[in-house]
Amino acid sequence: MHRREFLTTAAAAALVPGMMAPRAWGKPAEPECCDTLYATPADAMRAPREELIYVTAVYTGTRDDRPDYLATIDVRPDSPTRGRVIHRLPMPTPGDELHHFGWNTCSSCFGQKGKHRQYLIVPGLASSRIHVVDVSDPFQPRMHKVIDGNEVRRKTDLSAPHTVHCTPAGQVMISMLGDAQGHAPGGFLLLDEEFHIAGRWERHTGGMHFNYDFWYQPRHGVMLSSEWAAPRTVAAGFKLEDVQAGRYGHRLHFWDWERRVIQQTIDLGETGMIPLEVRFFHNPESTHGFVGAALSSTMWHYYQNDGRWHAEKVIEVQPVEHRDWPFPVPGLITDLLISLDDRWLYFSNWLHGDVRQYDISDPARPRLAGQAWIGGVLGRGQPIAGRKLPGGPQMLQLSRDGKRLYVTNSLYSVWDNQFYPAIKQQGSYLLQIDCDTDNGGLKPNPDVLVDFGREPDGPARAHEMRFPGGDCTSDIWV
Repeated sequence: MHRREFLTTAAAAALVPGMMAPRAWGKPAEPECCDTLYATPADAMRAPREELIYVTAVYTGTRDDRPDYLATIDVRPDSPTRGRVIHRLPMPTPGDELHHFGWNTCSSCFGQKGKHRQYLIVPGLASSRIHVVDVSDPFQPRMHKVIDGNEVRRKTDLSAPHTVHCTPAGQVMISMLGDAQGHAPGGFLLLDEEFHIAGRWERHTGGMHFNYDFWYQPRHGVMLSSEWAAPRTVAAGFKLEDVQAGRYGHRLHFWDWERRVIQQTIDLGETGMIPLEVRFFHNPESTHGFVGAALSSTMWHYYQNDGRWHAEKVIEVQPVEHRDWPFPVPGLITDLLISLDDRWLYFSNWLHGDVRQYDISDPARPRLAGQAWIGGVLGRGQPIAGRKLPGGPQMLQLSRDGKRLYVTNSLYSVWDNQFYPAIKQQGSYLLQIDCDTDNGGLKPNPDVLVDFGREPDGPARAHEMRFPGGDCTSDIWV
């Protein structure tokens, strides 16, 4: 089935049962998070507009005596608290470095009895602790359970949790960057439905060099993983000599989803250094997807043909000479996502300071359609709401209807302090960019600019974002 046909074929003419009709603003009578699983990406695009955003807020590397927290942001258009943090859930212990997080259940479990998007799985990259947060009341998340990092290391010989996805079988799968001592290659951790450690997903790590992000596409029996570096390497800060010594990744691993072993590896070489976020198209029939190589500042289109996987470089962000740098400044592509209709690709250049929008109707030939400059080393970012924003655009999250792109600026505390030390004193931001999905185009919206520099306990770093009703970087269809 062609992706356009899939997107216009809904399982039902109405919205998914359990989803709320439009209503007056205020605390919802029924939690927005419950039962918001979708039969198709088209159903998700028709779902009600996001009202809240959950954001990981980090004090690690800023004020070590404070625990990181999960911030709840109000983004309801007519709300008097629009664009503000309305709830903070502190972690029990300092030093987590909250990073990426995800749901206990996503749309891969659509139609399964008793499956609800109720719990956020919030790991600590530095501590290896895994926090399970109950969002039955989406306005006031509460801690449900904490899995100690020592238990993770002892039972699985893994550490440094990164990407969280639920699986169609109801388990939670987490990519782990290292072993118990912080050495590569790491592996994949499984939690059962009661959030107990169920063991490791992979049968063995043969062929792995490093680990980072992953995405699965069950109709094609595949899971794709990418490479960053060992936890010990990245925790020491970025060093060119580590790149030269082969301590950073440049490979894509295509796994047999059922057998849980690597079936094919593609080496992207010197022009594909540090491939980070991987995104398949949302149409589960598709074998197309994109991965951004951060250090090389290149975007790669991967696809399957004649039973083999291929990857081709389709976008290259050229480095720029800068008087304060000993070498040309790379764009440093750090995050990307694909709209739910598989029409638009967005990615951020953390060092250059721009967010880009590409039309990927033909994924082999992306066309630049929009660009917004926000901070960055090059100094091209314009003030927004009267503020010159620190750092550069980093994490991205797109509304389900594709109209609003949310941006934060923290990458990783150690690297923040190295490249953008002002974030430590000034804190992060969360910004909304309005997206033209007819003709292309990006425009920062000054009405939604959350200043994490003014938090009650001091400036904090804002990283990944999730909506109570699901989003385009956590929902997978089977």
